[in-house]
Amino acid sequence: MPLSKASQSDLLLVLVTILSALSWIFSREAVQLMPPLLFMCLRFLLAGSLLAVLGRRQLSRINADQAWRAIRVGLVFGFAMCFWVLGLTHASHVGEGAFLTILGVLMVPVIGRLLFAETPPVSTWIAIPVALIGLALLALKEGFRPETGQIFFFISAFGFAFYYALNTRAANVSSSRSKSGELLQKQGVPPLALTTLMVLTVSVVTGLASLVMEPWQSSFENFDPMLTVWIGASAIIGTSARFFLQTWAQSLSSTSHGVVIMIVEPVWVALLAALWFGETMAPMQLAGCLLIFTALLVNRWNAVRKVLKSVL
Repeated sequence: MPLSKASQSDLLLVLVTILSALSWIFSREAVQLMPPLLFMCLRFLLAGSLLAVLGRRQLSRINADQAWRAIRVGLVFGFAMCFWVLGLTHASHVGEGAFLTILGVLMVPVIGRLLFAETPPVSTWIAIPVALIGLALLALKEGFRPETGQIFFFISAFGFAFYYALNTRAANVSSSRSKSGELLQKQGVPPLALTTLMVLTVSVVTGLASLVMEPWQSSFENFDPMLTVWIGASAIIGTSARFFLQTWAQSLSSTSHGVVIMIVEPVWVALLAALWFGETMAPMQLAGCLLIFTALLVNRWNAVRKVLKSVL
């Protein structure tokens, strides 16, 4: 029996979470060897170039409106990625950063309500206070003293929330009414074309930010050969494959809430960080991460309940 589109979307998003977790590891290694924003520019430029070759047919067929919608998603995502990589650079704990960043998923229904008049489920309003308590526990170190990396991750979470919401709408057919009341229908942007333009736009955004904020000379004077490995792995595995699969998955599901399955991403990141970097969590950190994860489960409760029923 063939899988439904919704099931295909869910399975693809699970794979996306694993690739995304690997990307955290590759990126952490890279930002220790070169300026972080410059790394992001090179990573997304390489990934976008590869995707452009693979998606040249789709790119040649999209219209100006579709191109602009893809670029708009890329601008929002570029903003989020700037703060994400700065958070990764300053973070004392990669696993904790993943739980802070995934808060963006919790914000998606709220953004959908503010921008697109979508109605968030009741579970969202229950989950938000729980997540805020978890966030507070992560920042409680000798009083309320959030670290620089935590602040950057939290800001990036807002950017990711806007990105998830816009990406879902860009990938799907949408309808709107003109001033005269006529129903207008916009074609969804093909997944490969959308991913390509989005990724290249992120490269431009992070490149401009790097040009303004970072010195490049030291990167070339103290070049480490392993840097090519981390950039290549981040570009091909953590960017090209990951974002194409994510966009494809979102094109199979018309609801922005489907992306909430990505709550498992920080779990993969924490496990990989423990294996790769030998990270451990203090009791306060574990409690904060557990509350954030609980909030995400509450927010996705209808889906969780269906899974539990099917298993039990």
